[in-house]
Amino acid sequence: MSKFVYADNAATTKMSERAFEAMKPYFIEHYGNPSSLYRIGVESQRAVDNARAVIAQCLNAQRPSDIFFVSGGSEADNWAIKGAAELGEKKGKKHIISSEFEHHAVLHTLDYLRKHGFEVTLLDVHEDGLVRPEELKAAIRPDTALVTIMFANNEIGTIQPIRELAAIAHQHGVLFHTDAVQAAGTIPVDVQELDVDMLSLSSHKFHGPKGMGALYVRKGIRLPNLIHGGAQERGLRAGTENIAGIIGMAEALKESVEKMPERNPRLEKMRDRLIDELLKIDRSRINGDRIHRLPGNVNMCFQGIEGESLLLSLDLKGIEASSGSACTSGSLDPSHVLLAIGLPHEIAHGSLRMTFSDENTEEDIDYILSELPPIIERLRAMSPLWEKIIKNAN
Repeated sequence: MSKFVYADNAATTKMSERAFEAMKPYFIEHYGNPSSLYRIGVESQRAVDNARAVIAQCLNAQRPSDIFFVSGGSEADNWAIKGAAELGEKKGKKHIISSEFEHHAVLHTLDYLRKHGFEVTLLDVHEDGLVRPEELKAAIRPDTALVTIMFANNEIGTIQPIRELAAIAHQHGVLFHTDAVQAAGTIPVDVQELDVDMLSLSSHKFHGPKGMGALYVRKGIRLPNLIHGGAQERGLRAGTENIAGIIGMAEALKESVEKMPERNPRLEKMRDRLIDELLKIDRSRINGDRIHRLPGNVNMCFQGIEGESLLLSLDLKGIEASSGSACTSGSLDPSHVLLAIGLPHEIAHGSLRMTFSDENTEEDIDYILSELPPIIERLRAMSPLWEKIIKNAN
């Protein structure tokens, strides 16, 4: 294998050296329990407080106490949605609005709530992968308790008009949550400007440690307890804090935000060059809107081939990519995201997602462009489906 290209940063990112170095002392030196009164416990608590303030600053939250530490994006989504549902139920509101192509951490939570008497409306995301504000406005009812719409899609990278969607929810007195797992640390996220009530993020998506995340909760919203048993996280999520993870997440987010002005234009240039070149391949298509899109996201379909064969062939060439969400990689079904934007099963099966970070280079794009087209040509030459497509076209 002559070259290695990691192009699956939407699944997880390489740990930042800066974040790793910041974490190390809290494994072997400053290991005290933050709830303890002695010196090393107080030191740990001070470090946790500082990290909370750093994350609040990165998100432009009003107060550090608006940030709650959790184990990752899935837990943050679960807490926000179930918590808002419980608050709504107390007021007789048992209707929730979301979109067709949310992450399964949201969709499966909504399935759970359906079994407990809640009604769920899933908005269309159309061919461009974008929610229409007017359709949200039409879907809101007097009994709507929550609107939860993801900030940026984890598969096709489309960025939703969150500020406008949140404003519509608030005009009707409805809470608004956004899953910002793919957005935080990647594009600017300002919770005050967006005016969201809750926002989820996950550390390992922006070069922090796995198993660490946060939930922003606007002042005045008192979510029900997530975990009972201790006074941690203002008594709402019991359990001794993952100090090193908290420190690593804060440092990684700070670094990602600092690098954003230089990094994103470079990634956009690489992304657009790759898309333009791959669209020259016969019967290829880009999935999702090209403008309202994460800077490092390329999601395409190539008719006549299976995504799994494509991924394995790329792996043999040292190119690591995916066909969709890492959370559903064991499924043989086509991506629910691609089906939601209207792709038929046979085309959705031939999807390829490549996602890039500041670790990637123009040389990586060159290598992908040298290896991917021949792989597609070879797989199509062996495909009865491709033969049928060409025959029907003629």
